[in-house]
This record gives sequence, C-alpha cells and structure tokens, in this order.
Amino acid sequence: MKITAFKLYRVEPRWLFLKVETDEGIAGWGEPIVEGRAGTVEACVRELSDYLIGQSPLRIEDHWQTLYRGGFYRGGPILTSAISGIEQALWDIAGKYYNMPVYQMLGGAARDKIRVYSWIGGDRPRDVAAAAKEKMEAGYTAVKMNATEEMNYIDSFSKVEAVVDRIAAVREAVGRDVGIGIDFHGRVHKAMAKVLAKELEPYRPMFLEEPVLPENNEALREIARHTTIPIATGERQYTRWGFKQLLLDGCVDIIQPDLSHAGGILEVKKIAAMAEAFDVAVAPHCPLGPIALAASLQVDACTPNAVIQEQSLGIHYNRGSDLLDYLLDPSVFTYKDGYVEIPRGPGLGVDINEEKVEEAARRGHNWKNPVWRHEDGSVAEW
Repeated sequence: MKITAFKLYRVEPRWLFLKVETDEGIAGWGEPIVEGRAGTVEACVRELSDYLIGQSPLRIEDHWQTLYRGGFYRGGPILTSAISGIEQALWDIAGKYYNMPVYQMLGGAARDKIRVYSWIGGDRPRDVAAAAKEKMEAGYTAVKMNATEEMNYIDSFSKVEAVVDRIAAVREAVGRDVGIGIDFHGRVHKAMAKVLAKELEPYRPMFLEEPVLPENNEALREIARHTTIPIATGERQYTRWGFKQLLLDGCVDIIQPDLSHAGGILEVKKIAAMAEAFDVAVAPHCPLGPIALAASLQVDACTPNAVIQEQSLGIHYNRGSDLLDYLLDPSVFTYKDGYVEIPRGPGLGVDINEEKVEEAARRGHNWKNPVWRHEDGSVAEW
C-alpha cells in the first residue's frame, strides 16, 4: 500500500481538513491547523507531502521522525501542526487497514468513556450563570469559561472583582459538584494572576488554565505558591521536548496538549506517559473540529491519567458550521451524563461527509483572531 495523494479542505468555521489517499482505496483524515494560520499550515502540509507520496502509510513512527528531524530547523506551531494532521490521517489509514480503532493499536482501552466539558460565556465572558445552568440541565457535569477580558500588567481591582463575581454566580447557579474550568487564556500577567488565583480559591474551580503565557511559564512556580487550585497549561507547547521542562518544574497539575498542534496521536501518547511519571493529569485541548476530537478520544481511551476532554459543540468560535456538521453519523459523539463514549469504529472511528466537506471548502474561510488593545492604545493579549 502506497500513499498517492493529499487533499486539503479549508472549511468553516476555522478548520483545515486533510485527506490522505492510498492506491488500495483506503483513505485517512487528519486536522492540521493553527487557528488563524490555515493558509500557512496548508502550505507546510503540501511541502511535507512531497516526501510521503509513494511511501507506505504504515511506517508512522519513521515518517514522524523524518518529517520532524529531517530538517535542520524544527518544532514550532506551524511545522508540528502540519505533522500532527498528517500523523492523524496515517493512524486513520492504519486502523482501517487492520480493522481496529487506533486505541487498540496503542495498547487497548483503559476506559470506555471520558468526561467532557462545555464552553460558556464567549470571548468576553457574560451571562455565564444562566449558560452554566443550561449546560448542567443538558447533562454536562463540567463547564469552562474565559476568566476576563483585557487585563494589563497591573490592573484595577474592579476587574478582579468582576471576575470573582462571575465565578461566584456560576458556582451559585450549578452547585458545588459541577466542575468549573477557568481559562486565563494567557491574557493575564504574573502580578494579576497571583491576585486572581488567591481571590478565586473559595469557589473551588476545577482548574486555572494558562494563568500566564507559555513564554512566561517560569512564573507558574510563584503562582502555585498562592493557591491550591490545580494549574493547567500546555495547549501552546509542542512535542515531548516542549513539555519536558514544564513537568520537571513540578508546578502544573494538568497538561493540555492539543492533538492537532503537539505532534499528533502517538506524540501526545508519549507526552501523557511522561506526565504520568510526574503524577500529572492530562486533559487534551480541543476547541477544533470532529477529526481532532476523534483523535483526542483515541488517546483518552488508552491513557490512564486522562481526566477530561474539551470539545467544541456550541463554542463561540463555531459560526457557519459546528462540530457535528461534517459527520455522516453525528451520534458517534453522543454526550450522556457528562461523558462521551470512545468511538469504536476502525481508525479514528468517525466517517466524514466528504460531499459536505467539498461544498464547504468551495466557500472556504479566512478566520483570524481579533487584535485587542488597552485603553491607552497598546496591544493587549487576546
């Protein structure tokens, strides 16, 4: 069996799908994307495909090593996202070839289902209490929300109080047992992150996510001294080498590698095994499409320290299309009592509606994240 073609589809709301075809009629799907840089990643996938055309799709580890280490310059979001999507598609092909789900090829299931959380509140968090109650009534047992809008290096306590009031309202609306993930989104700098971590502690959040930018991960040690709330980060770390120092520092309780950014299925499995050795949990980042979610669930299935899975159904980014729109059988992601079952079909376990994908790709997209500014006109973190 040889790889014969790569087909790329830029589809709403902000996704890039990849189909890898073979001469035996078996095709695999992947999701190589950096949100806001779809065209750049698309070019990278095409460049990498030159090496893979004519090769066996089953030499997944060797292909990964060659694509990553075969160039003098390596790593970073564009290259590893391109490799991630290609690698997902190769696993999908392998699973269909051997007629088994990916998790079975990675050691078999360690669980039958995994807990999921749902986003509330949007980019600028608002109406969060009502939204959280609505999600709880829909069967979710955990939600996640952005903590704040723009926040400067040193900012007003009225902004701090606004964050606290929102979290307090959510906790009051859902009771003490629903998990509340609070995403700082890298919008908060070290000084204010310390303040917020301390102020939010009475509301027992499930975790604080990206309390500072990944460029400032050394600050996590000091933030951890100010709170007992679990600290989560990792969506902007790439490959096991990007997680090595994070784990050695011992300040993070939950790592959040993204299956479409960190290097793909096997690489995240390796990252999760590293984390297990440090007694750290895994909660894969996935505000993306159905292929990325399917890949994430395959890793969740065979990863003992996976604790919860992000998913994008109804997320504020999904305008024009949503998570289930490109699936032939949307019931594969049925959520029940706060959990989703692991897909058990061959490969990634999902069937893509190629006709719908091709139609959407004719429209395409050029999604970019907003650029925020502080009151004085200086650039703020989004």
